Amino acid sequence: MPLSTDYLAIYLLPVMLLWMAYALSKKRHSHKSLAVRKEEFDAGLTEPASLHPVIDPLKCMGCGTCVKACPEQQHHPVLGLIHGKAELIAPTNCIGHGACKNACPFDAITLVFGTERRGVDVPLLNEFETNMPGIYIAGELGGMGLIYNAVLQGAKAMERIAAASAKPHQAPLDVVIVGAGPAGFSASLRAKEKNLRYVTLEQESLGGTVYQFPRGKLVMTRSVELPLFGEMRITETSKEKLLEFWRQVEEKTGVEINYHERVESIEPSDKGYRVRTNKAVYEAKQVLLSIGRRGTPRKLGVPGEELSKVTYRLIDPEQYRDRHVLVVGGGDSALEAATSIAEEPGTCVTLSYRSGSFSRAKRKNRERVDAAVAAGRLNLLLNSNVKAFTPDSVTIEQQGNLLEIENHAAIICAGGILPTGFLKEIGISMETKYGTA
Repeated sequence: MPLSTDYLAIYLLPVMLLWMAYALSKKRHSHKSLAVRKEEFDAGLTEPASLHPVIDPLKCMGCGTCVKACPEQQHHPVLGLIHGKAELIAPTNCIGHGACKNACPFDAITLVFGTERRGVDVPLLNEFETNMPGIYIAGELGGMGLIYNAVLQGAKAMERIAAASAKPHQAPLDVVIVGAGPAGFSASLRAKEKNLRYVTLEQESLGGTVYQFPRGKLVMTRSVELPLFGEMRITETSKEKLLEFWRQVEEKTGVEINYHERVESIEPSDKGYRVRTNKAVYEAKQVLLSIGRRGTPRKLGVPGEELSKVTYRLIDPEQYRDRHVLVVGGGDSALEAATSIAEEPGTCVTLSYRSGSFSRAKRKNRERVDAAVAAGRLNLLLNSNVKAFTPDSVTIEQQGNLLEIENHAAIICAGGILPTGFLKEIGISMETKYGTA
């Protein structure tokens, strides 16, 4: 018997209301994602810094699991749904977690390096090993950033090295580990666990790139197993707390690291490789490079830059209290340095940038600069270039005018020179990725 109109209303009306609510929610999400994408792209923030997703619109069903899976999404937008399809709406906020690919049930996401406009140099690797037999790479240098990924890679690479070290050889050492960041530290723990003859060399302090972060910088990671120690149950913390945790691990496990020892050359030898540092020479069958991608700081090349007051990263804003400080650069590190120092009592901060806008910086950092300028805490000089430093001043050219201002300290945030030259000197082959997997 045909259903009555009343029965149809009872059963169909709730379904229609649910569908309308779902459609309205999708529409709102799409409008919000479109607005974010427009703002980011209008500001020129279109180039991801690291590994990032490319989404196939033919395979994407718009389920949104990739958006929910992104660990960065709770802090700022990265992925969004536009007209029922997932898109990378804020490319510079993506830092290469890769969780979106694992979450996608339709295999619609490919993780790639570089874009059509900006290539990324990465070493050619075969399960961590380079084209130079016995030289391995793990962590950020191989294109895999993030603490979690680096810790896993360091341990896995050392397992490969341990298997190769089981064969008899004449070298005094099984492996030299270069770098004590997340990958190098994890590799050192695994080497000790495997009873390998190893030396770990670190030119600065424990933590590598993490050690170079500004004081108080928020560090995000995931729980991960550390060799010899157990689970590292940290997901969100400060740089200082993470480094203190690693120091406790170092003390508890007895892992040995040679600090303030810089590698100058790596050459093949009859025993494997000869690693020369500023302090010693080591002979090892194998070498693991976990040195990161930041490389050597890029300098301005102006008179007076060799003065001790000129540095290339911010460690602690408090040290600049009651001083005249210059920050040079237009990226996130420069803007974060300038605004954090400007918050310290008695500081007089100038931010100099060669272009007319901060096209490479995240929105929240640009907003912090605008607020500091409006509050009179920050002197902003766009379209400007540093010409010379003296012990008590700095000369800056801005659109044809020379300005000499009082200066006690300067922080140059002009990026770094990637260690590509060093790798090529060793004989390691590199490949430039233009949006390829």
